[in-house]
Amino acid sequence: MRLVTALCFMIFIFPLTAAAQVAGGGVAQVWVQIEAQPTLAEARARARVYARDLPDVNGFALGRGWYAIALGPYREEEAERVLQVYRREGVIARDSYIAQSSDYGRRFWPAGDASAPAPSAPEEAPVVTAPDPAPQPEPGETLREARAGEARLTRDDRAELQVALQWAGAYDGAIDAAFGRGTRGAMARWQQQNGFEPTGVLTTRQRAALMGQYNAVLEDLGLETVRDTRAGIEIDLPLGMVEFDRHEAPFAHYRPSGSFPAQVLLISQPGDRTTMTALYDIMQSLEIVPKTGARGLQADGFTLTGAGADIVSYTRVWLKDHEIKGFTLVWPAGDEARRTRLLEEMEDSFTPLPGTLDAIAAPATGQRVDLVAGLDVRRPDRARSGFFVDASGAVLTTAEAVQGCGRITINETTEADIAYLDETLGVVVLRPRDQLAPAQVAQFRDGLPAVLSRVAVAGYSYEGLLGAPTVTFGQLAALEGLDGEPNLKRLALSARAGDAGGPVLDGSGAVLGMLVPYETGGRSLPDGVSFAATNGALRAVLDGGGITPRAATAQPDISGEALTDRAEAMTVLVGCWE
Repeated sequence: MRLVTALCFMIFIFPLTAAAQVAGGGVAQVWVQIEAQPTLAEARARARVYARDLPDVNGFALGRGWYAIALGPYREEEAERVLQVYRREGVIARDSYIAQSSDYGRRFWPAGDASAPAPSAPEEAPVVTAPDPAPQPEPGETLREARAGEARLTRDDRAELQVALQWAGAYDGAIDAAFGRGTRGAMARWQQQNGFEPTGVLTTRQRAALMGQYNAVLEDLGLETVRDTRAGIEIDLPLGMVEFDRHEAPFAHYRPSGSFPAQVLLISQPGDRTTMTALYDIMQSLEIVPKTGARGLQADGFTLTGAGADIVSYTRVWLKDHEIKGFTLVWPAGDEARRTRLLEEMEDSFTPLPGTLDAIAAPATGQRVDLVAGLDVRRPDRARSGFFVDASGAVLTTAEAVQGCGRITINETTEADIAYLDETLGVVVLRPRDQLAPAQVAQFRDGLPAVLSRVAVAGYSYEGLLGAPTVTFGQLAALEGLDGEPNLKRLALSARAGDAGGPVLDGSGAVLGMLVPYETGGRSLPDGVSFAATNGALRAVLDGGGITPRAATAQPDISGEALTDRAEAMTVLVGCWE
């Protein structure tokens, strides 16, 4: 019955409205504002609902991230009648009010209506000015009406108001969406600070003013809803700061549109938890994800925060229905107010759509891969080799690999600590902070091998630029160093600096020692000369680190392919980070 009455009323006033619109600029025109929403997507959705039953539905930007839904335009006396009847019949909310054209910015509804008259207002809503000495009550909404409007707020609305009051310095309590004594006191303080009567109950306009202040930091970011059907993502992005660059799976790249160094990635790929975990590891190797910051991996998603001296990045990823989707925001350090508010908008607006970008292969290990399209991978300051010496993931490597490091990693993702250091031999035992499950643990050979027998060295010759260790074959040239050192073996093979710390294996796959740098007193050695610490010396280091080495049983020589597989499975990349 209420809807019928309202529709009859609309039929009655519609000719007057049309006449007012035809009259042009000679008649002062106003609007009946019926709702405001904090995002453009929500405002469009609500405008669409109202337009099913009501004529003259319009949508305008209020500025500071808010959007109004209004009826009109009307002559002032017509607007009063619309407001009175629609309120009484329950067609619009009780806290609806009459607004001026100067309150509104650009029109967003009706969608695509280029011929619709736009208000003659500036794009920005009025800024809340400093409080007057004498607070003035707000006209047009009684305390009772303010309480009624407040009662219609959702839990999220109430929590958001508490967040805004906290941001304004008026509230220091919990964000619990309960308007208790603390929140009421905060509302009164904010009202007094902004020139309103301190009733402790915010009216519709006061709530809009508070949220306008809260969202003011976003106004120059150019927030717009982006609908990327190829990536299958809809999200609000700061298009005043970034612009679309390209799709390169698994990312949609948004580069800086000017001098402000911001960057956005939309993440989209098919996959399962294994794929997502691989992406989690890969993301942490990127330059845009500084190594310091909170991070967490769950069954259905992950978060990564990277805080560096110059940038702060935040990554949020969800896994649902075999689709991995999310985003990364890279922002200059020191601009926390805007970054925090922007992240809230991006996370709240994130909406998965059908489809993903192309699949990428999941790596078998956490080591660096060349699948991070168009993004620089963060590299350690120094990288050497090492190998597993027990089932929990302890690693034996050279002391030179970890000297002066602020952080030590195994395979770029697992942090490790020095468990034991032998400075004389230049060998260390590393313990991973998270237990690992090695595919192969070194087995040490007893007894002396034959001179000129076949040996192999496994190591990251190119310091991690390749995704797996390389294996170099050679011969055992002598059972001592050049100066007769009994704890060294001389090898006839060519090795690089990155190979240091890698295992030296005999033809059966048993470990004969570990490749170490050799001090020559400034003299250069000919090509094809390398040195390894002997097993006897290494056993003393392992004992110091609380590790009982595994002994190898006598076995015949194996093929070169099998030896390579065994060597690669036990060899790790040791990274040194400042």
